[in-house]
Amino acid sequence: MAGALDGLLVVSLEQAVAAPYCSSRLADAGARVIKIERPEGDFARGYDRAANGMSSYFVWLNRGKQSLVADIKRADDAALLRRMLSRADVFIQNLAPGAAARAGLGAEALRQVFPRLITVDISGYGDTGPYASMKAYDLLVQAESGLAMVTGHPAGPGRVGVSACDIACGMAAHAGILEALIARGTTGRGSGLKVSLFDGMADWMNVPLLYYEGTGQMPPRLGLAHPSICPYGAFPTADGTLVLISIQNEREWADFCTRFLEEPDLPQRPGFQTNFARVENRPEVDGHIAAAFARLTRAQSAEKLRAANTAYGFVNDVRGLAAHPALRRTTVETPTGKLSLVAPPVLTSDGPRALGPVPAIGEHSAAIRSEFADS
Repeated sequence: MAGALDGLLVVSLEQAVAAPYCSSRLADAGARVIKIERPEGDFARGYDRAANGMSSYFVWLNRGKQSLVADIKRADDAALLRRMLSRADVFIQNLAPGAAARAGLGAEALRQVFPRLITVDISGYGDTGPYASMKAYDLLVQAESGLAMVTGHPAGPGRVGVSACDIACGMAAHAGILEALIARGTTGRGSGLKVSLFDGMADWMNVPLLYYEGTGQMPPRLGLAHPSICPYGAFPTADGTLVLISIQNEREWADFCTRFLEEPDLPQRPGFQTNFARVENRPEVDGHIAAAFARLTRAQSAEKLRAANTAYGFVNDVRGLAAHPALRRTTVETPTGKLSLVAPPVLTSDGPRALGPVPAIGEHSAAIRSEFADS
């Protein structure tokens, strides 16, 4: 089945997570993605051995790509890369700031020679300012952007359990590339994109920032609770399950009180009448609700919550995710055998999309070098 990006050539000088996330989505859509790796390979290949002896990160982010081992510091490999870029539609790189330019692969210079090329520079903090030279790994940016301080329990900040800053950056870069491709279809010219991990997460942090600047107060860390809505939190059931409920308006609160708590008059009690009052009275409100859940099993809670038309979800661990009835999966080929992955989130009317195989280090080097040989 043809993909929307069939016929596009993407050259990606990439490693780790942010840039590979972006290019993997282009590959999923049919683009030919040539991944440039050092002789030892993308260091994300060594993050773990959980996926049939391969890195779980690498398997997830590098399906459908071709792997070329090259050293851009060598004149012949730099020349090879420029020949590839002369035919490419998109060039992605996440080297250290300034490294691409020193290798003769600066974005502006490339677009002067190849005006249809779309260049994408991915960095930690951008290429200007006092942070431009800082190393920027995901958890460091979670800390610098304030994300860690709005995450976790009141006792202390916490790490988001996935590479949120890398993923935010990769998603933004992917969207930017698609916009640039649309614009090129009109103008005939490529464009230069710059995306940083910090900018990607700072955008996601708009609500906490606006809250702070509007109130002068730091957004509190509430664990599995909401800073401005109550009740909105997790409660243990009699059989040890955590169930998280969300009440979004007074109608839902009245239904919850009547059908779940079986206390239709509770919304008239002082401290329980409005969301603002409940937030101010959170310990008493949550304690009252917790007592009701403590008398019910998981199954009984679910039955009563559905009857009350209350939004709820169970707090699953990863084992729960693996068995979740809503989880969709797909299969990819890897050098060590087939692996089951979570399927891409977008469903199309064309049906499920097959994902390409995960490459071994340098698997396509010989063929690519022959294809792009100096004639």
